[in-house]
Amino acid sequence: MKAKRKFWFIPDYAVPPGKTLQEVMTSLGMSQKEMALRTGLTVQTINRILKGDQPITYETANRLELVTGVPARYWNNLELQYQEQLVGMAEQKRMESDLDWLKTIPTKELTERGYIEPGKEDVELLRETLAFYGVSNVQAWHDIWDTPPIAARRSPCFESQPGPASSWIRQGESQAKKIECRPYNKDNFHRALQMIRNLTRENPEVFEPKMKSLCAEAGVAVSLVPEMKSMPWNGATKWLSPQKAMILLCLRGKREDIFWFSFFHEVGHVLHDSKKDLLINDGSSDDPREERANRFAAEYLIPSRYDNEIRIYYSKEEIIRLADKLNISPGIVAGRYQFLTKKWNFFQDLIRTFEWKT
Repeated sequence: MKAKRKFWFIPDYAVPPGKTLQEVMTSLGMSQKEMALRTGLTVQTINRILKGDQPITYETANRLELVTGVPARYWNNLELQYQEQLVGMAEQKRMESDLDWLKTIPTKELTERGYIEPGKEDVELLRETLAFYGVSNVQAWHDIWDTPPIAARRSPCFESQPGPASSWIRQGESQAKKIECRPYNKDNFHRALQMIRNLTRENPEVFEPKMKSLCAEAGVAVSLVPEMKSMPWNGATKWLSPQKAMILLCLRGKREDIFWFSFFHEVGHVLHDSKKDLLINDGSSDDPREERANRFAAEYLIPSRYDNEIRIYYSKEEIIRLADKLNISPGIVAGRYQFLTKKWNFFQDLIRTFEWKT
């Protein structure tokens, strides 16, 4: 059995409760003057209520119950519905003026990923997209995503395509907020990293849950979100609270060496950089924090003292032997060899590729 879909609907008109009051007065043969006299209100007040220019208060509803025999809760409900309709109509009009912004957001991809329900009309789609971002209007979205703290370290791609960029990060936040974490503890995180480094030899179905669990115990939520179209990013770091950090990763390139380097790059940001900044790894090196994170990741995976040795390797056996010695995946050593020598086709078969589960 399928649940019935619920559609958000706001009529383009609103009926004031005074319309019903007029009908009741007519059925009772009662004039405005008599109604005013019986309720203790002024004729002007009755007239404004009939036109919808003045609301029926709780006190007025009680008086109308005594005069008309219609329960006060009925008048209160009519007034509530009327006010809701007015607000809905105003919101509808405001949202219609914001539909151009919707064109900048990858709603099709978000729908395919289950964040937005399919088959929505424009205004409905706008509402769901705003709800996805956790904001009530487009201006609030700009206030959050265009402010200096968000822009502190972001790719030029963020400037040209803020919709896809922000949607990827928001997906990561949504995942991360569902991950229960202990309060962040730097010492515990360091200990977790030693165990995670050893997991690089495992397959994704083994290392992924263990990596997430170890990080969560130290106060770091790891989100894995498929890359968005035209988003050349490997990862991002953001503190969701002073006690909870998010590391966001994708599978750009699909290679295991890129994935693990990206993870430890983001780890470097968690350990060494400000909790106030959103830091995005797009491969650029124009920020000293990115350079520092790169050095941290490279050194943590394979200490630089092995670089000269790696440069002169000529066989798979040498790659595998060093990987065994360092207790890391041979693919990471092969990736370091390619980076150092620029021989991108060498030892390619040692580097595993990762795929998203469908």
